[in-house]
Amino acid sequence: MAVEPAPVNDDLIEALRAVVGPRLSTSAAVREQHGRDESYHTPHPPDVVVFAESTGEVAGIVKACARRRVPVIPFGAGTSLEGHVAALHGGVCIDLGGMDRVVAVNPEDMDATVQAGVTRAQLNTHLRDTGLFFPIDPGAEASIGGMTATRASGTNAVRYGTMRENVLALIVVLADGRVIRTSRRARKSAAGYDLTRLFVGSEGTLGVITEITLRLYGIPEAVSAAVCAFPTVADAVDTVILTIQSGVPVARIELLDSRQMAAVNGYSKLDYAVAPTLFFEFHGTERAVAEQAETVQAIAAGLGGENFAWATRPEERDKLWKARHDAYYASVALRPGCRGWATDVCVPISRLAECITETTADLEKSPLTATIVGHVGDGNFHVVLVIDPDDTEEIAEAERFNGRLVMRALAMDGTCTGEHGIGHGKMDFLVAEHGEAVGVMRTIKRALDPDNIMNPGKIVRV
Repeated sequence: MAVEPAPVNDDLIEALRAVVGPRLSTSAAVREQHGRDESYHTPHPPDVVVFAESTGEVAGIVKACARRRVPVIPFGAGTSLEGHVAALHGGVCIDLGGMDRVVAVNPEDMDATVQAGVTRAQLNTHLRDTGLFFPIDPGAEASIGGMTATRASGTNAVRYGTMRENVLALIVVLADGRVIRTSRRARKSAAGYDLTRLFVGSEGTLGVITEITLRLYGIPEAVSAAVCAFPTVADAVDTVILTIQSGVPVARIELLDSRQMAAVNGYSKLDYAVAPTLFFEFHGTERAVAEQAETVQAIAAGLGGENFAWATRPEERDKLWKARHDAYYASVALRPGCRGWATDVCVPISRLAECITETTADLEKSPLTATIVGHVGDGNFHVVLVIDPDDTEEIAEAERFNGRLVMRALAMDGTCTGEHGIGHGKMDFLVAEHGEAVGVMRTIKRALDPDNIMNPGKIVRV
């Protein structure tokens, strides 16, 4: 039987003050800020926000909450997209933004250890003189802790993988306040259960991640980017499939449909063709990059790809990828005063063209304003629905479309989310995808969090 979370009271407030001193707030403005993310989901503010600066403080906070069965919700940068930080049952939000120290960099081993509040941009700035970089780039200025908790990926995943492949070890505060280290820095291990992978993607439901050890990579000698328009979405996706099957180690392949390109042009002051478009980036030696680009250009030309526009100077590439990362905001700008509902699925790459084509046809029959953009090199794409939050019929249609999109992906042996995560927005779809395996997830949740205080109401129902 589930244990109902308990409310915050004055006794707990005093216990929290004993841990963090004045770094605690019950003001409405601070609470509201910490009860919302970038998603369309209704905000749910916590009862109190505490600002932690060390693993020891997080452990003290969790112990105080555990003794009183009060919910604990970790908060990084608030950039999640499925309501991950919503305090559905009230409770204590732990803001980890103050844990922003790069603990260690080991250039010879090509790894680094950071506190959970360090952002990817902050880490790469710190690494700039080492010749190394951390490649996972979800677009938003997310915290490393949040990226780990949601198993983030982004534009570079086709070459460098996701957070799952790039986290070596974690320090985690469990639901009873115990602190564990999930692994050492060795690149491989056969020692016991893989606890690191268990907590990567757990969305704060099993513990609070406070420290992360990450793989690093050498900064490539040469980088080149290109933009290419296609007659149809299918032609663009077929180019992606042939590129991957040809073994070209392309670093990024991003798809933007016609409506998304129009939005990007308007928002980022660009003048690209309003057509299905691929953004490419190539990493390697000068010769390797030239060979990769030549191969891809030939593949694209055979499928109607025209007018490769190259960006080789850093400022040109930055402008290009800034426009790609701002695609969500460009979409929302199509309807001022409305909000974006971003959803994502991922399918085997051989089914990608079919899935996107069917989704495009679905949108053409729908009254919704929507754009499609995706990390298509690994079969993952997003649909941004631009909706009026006060229009109940529009929201209902968005829910129906989202359901059709997910079930279409599942029918193609795909997943209900490639990188956004489950939060509380896709819990029912998780059941549709995994069936009885969700019961196993629930068993793990109950074993590690018997009182259901760790971000309750997310991933699995208890």
